[in-house]
Amino acid sequence: MGLIGESMDSIKTLQIRSTLSQAATLGMIVASALMIWKGLICITGSSSPVVVVLSGSMEPGFKRGDILFLRMTKDPIRTGEIVVFNVDGKDIPIVHRVIEVHERQDNGEVDVLTKGDHNPKDDRFLYPYGQLWLQRHHIMGRAVGFLPHVGWVTIIMTEKPVVKYILIGVMALLFITSKE
Repeated sequence: MGLIGESMDSIKTLQIRSTLSQAATLGMIVASALMIWKGLICITGSSSPVVVVLSGSMEPGFKRGDILFLRMTKDPIRTGEIVVFNVDGKDIPIVHRVIEVHERQDNGEVDVLTKGDHNPKDDRFLYPYGQLWLQRHHIMGRAVGFLPHVGWVTIIMTEKPVVKYILIGVMALLFITSKE
């Protein structure tokens, strides 16, 4: 019995070590992802350096599901640039083109008017009541590159939460059953 009992204790110890090792690995993966995200924020100057196009308002240039890479600099915003902005009271960023730039004479700040390439009118209907222009603080960044179709993963998981839960379940199952 002594030999069997010692063997069982040894196996339990190995299982605990394996589980702790897996948990540490998962923690390092999550920490690495967060560090990469924060590093991108510092490098690009944008609060959200990567966004997914959620609508067809910028077609044919950008389609729903494309991923945009953003950068925010102190350079003045110019007509024709594609910007991502947040409107007060709405959580979802909007990707549209600058169609008009207005420099205020009193303080030299630049206000912009945007429009989706596929939309018939400018975006004033998206802005809060009484707001005619976007100020610099509304703009999250300028589009500097894109990956087509890669953002569909995010869209599907947002629109169909069951898919997200299935993926999380599969990953948890793989984590629990992995031998290493």
